[in-house]
Amino acid sequence: MSGYRPVLDAHHETITIDANDDVVRARQLVRTLAQRCKLSLVDQTKLVTAASELARNTLVHGGGGVMRTGLVREDDRVGVTAVFEDNGPGIPDVELALTDGWTSGGGLGLGLSGARRLVDAFSLDTEAGRGTQVAVTKWAR
Repeated sequence: MSGYRPVLDAHHETITIDANDDVVRARQLVRTLAQRCKLSLVDQTKLVTAASELARNTLVHGGGGVMRTGLVREDDRVGVTAVFEDNGPGIPDVELALTDGWTSGGGLGLGLSGARRLVDAFSLDTEAGRGTQVAVTKWAR
C-alpha cells in the first residue's frame, strides 16, 4: 500500500505476540523507547495508542505474530518505529479496513485508520491468505 519502509537499527527488539500479556509488553516497550527518544508526552501517547491497537490486531486478527521495534534515524531526525507482522488470513478489503470509523470490534475502536492518523509514517502490506505487516513511525520534534 505504501512505499514507506522503515529501517530499524541493529539494536531493535522483538516481542512475540501470542497472548494479551504480550500486547501489554509491546505497549510498555514502545513507551520506553518513545521516552528514550524524547518524544513529547502527547506524541508518546499517540504512538503507544497506535502500537496497542496494532498489537491487538496482530493477536486477534492475525492469530499472533511479532513486533519489531527500535529507534530510527533519518537525516537529522530520530524517531521510534514499530513493525507488526503476522501470518494470518490477511486483509481482504484494505480500502474498507482503512475507512475512518470502521472496526471489526474488540480493539480500542480506532481501527487501522485511527492508528494511521496517530503516527507520522504508516505502511500496510497485506494480501488475503498471506498475512499482514504494518509499520509505524513517530518522529521526535
